Amino acid sequence: MTVVAAVDLGASSGRVMTGRVTEDSVELTEVHRFRNGPVRLGSTLHWDILGLYQGILDGLRAAGPIEGVGIDTWAVDYGLLDSTGALLGNPVHYRDSRTDGVAESLPVPPESLYAATGVQVLPFNTIYQLMAEPRLALADELLMIPDLLAHWLTGSRGTEITNASTTGLLDIRGRRWDVELMCRLGIDPSLFGDLREPGDRIGVLQPHIGLGEVPVIAVGSHDTASAVVGVPARSERFAYVSCGTWSLVGVELDAPVLTEASRAANFSNELGVDGTVRYLRNVMGLWLLQESLRAWGDPELPPLLAEAAGLPPRARLVDANDPAFLPPGDMPARIAQACHRTGQTPPSTPAETVRCILDSLALAHRKAVRQAMSLSGRDVDVVHMVGGGARNAVLCQLTADACGLPVVAGPVEATALGNVLIQARALGAVDGGLADLRALLAKDPRLVRYTPSGTAAEWDEAERRLP
Repeated sequence: MTVVAAVDLGASSGRVMTGRVTEDSVELTEVHRFRNGPVRLGSTLHWDILGLYQGILDGLRAAGPIEGVGIDTWAVDYGLLDSTGALLGNPVHYRDSRTDGVAESLPVPPESLYAATGVQVLPFNTIYQLMAEPRLALADELLMIPDLLAHWLTGSRGTEITNASTTGLLDIRGRRWDVELMCRLGIDPSLFGDLREPGDRIGVLQPHIGLGEVPVIAVGSHDTASAVVGVPARSERFAYVSCGTWSLVGVELDAPVLTEASRAANFSNELGVDGTVRYLRNVMGLWLLQESLRAWGDPELPPLLAEAAGLPPRARLVDANDPAFLPPGDMPARIAQACHRTGQTPPSTPAETVRCILDSLALAHRKAVRQAMSLSGRDVDVVHMVGGGARNAVLCQLTADACGLPVVAGPVEATALGNVLIQARALGAVDGGLADLRALLAKDPRLVRYTPSGTAAEWDEAERRLP
């Protein structure tokens, strides 16, 4: 048995999980969980990066004897180091407003940008953050968040490629930094370090950490890259919904899709493990529900879901990707305003708001799955829903109904499982490609299959109602 630690940082919490791997099984145990949330200082929203690092250290020390460490986090955000290696301030949170309007003013045509990088336009992409970054001239190096944490653990610097591919600064076909693009934008290419592949050895834990010379191994450091490794697919004909704060919806391909139709649909080509491409679209995801619960004082969710499930379907619908829903704040009020703007009666109870959110998310999943199939030419027989959303039986069933395809829900911990499996393979505990790794997960008896009900016409009509 090989035992490794997966550090998995999400938008609201961080965890350290131990993974025990044999040739035919993988078992996860959560050993430490800690809060992760934005901190507003003045007008700027930051990450508490030192608090996260301390949480990681506490978790690794609680894990007991381990043979490897892997780190995955969200994408796009970064830390800047000066010439001495010191951090130039707390990393800015991607939901900060500093990038408002930057994408529209970029001195590179969007068609050229997409042809080079294959990345969808999202206002918080790294490329736009850097155009609004006042500290850039003071920086000697830029490290994405998982690479910054790995640097503090090992002393080694570099950039793992799955996260690099989300920046909007990577040549997606050449799998290298796009130096020409950086120069056109006035960004110094020397800020960006050597690229690493998942499975590469980064270094060993530094002596002062006190855990011995444990190797830190590059995994799919963008959490969606690790989550897609953790999809228990039995063939290539699958779509995935990695459903948490965001829903990342797409298919796995061998090559990017860089057509004008793909750009117009705002699909992203992000690199995955073993040379794959995650062809996907961001959907706002459970953020809509999380922020609503916060506004209501964090009531228990199961009773709300049960009440919402009994309400009339598709009575109210909003565009889940409306930019108005992106910042933190009073989400129920914004959903009510969106309904009012489109001539719908706003929700009058929390359950009605929850039903509106779930129907709208299912509709967004449907649209993204269908577009991914059409634009890529990939046929799909099943949708795998992984991550926290796999616990939400109402959303899983609605997604099956909307897509007209069976939904297999689970594993909830797909990201940590993908992280652990790439480490285990690098350490020689398991062999094979992605299909072999996924075969271990497909045996899990906790996977739940949802069969579609209703008709496509009902969802066609709902889609036509959206603004």
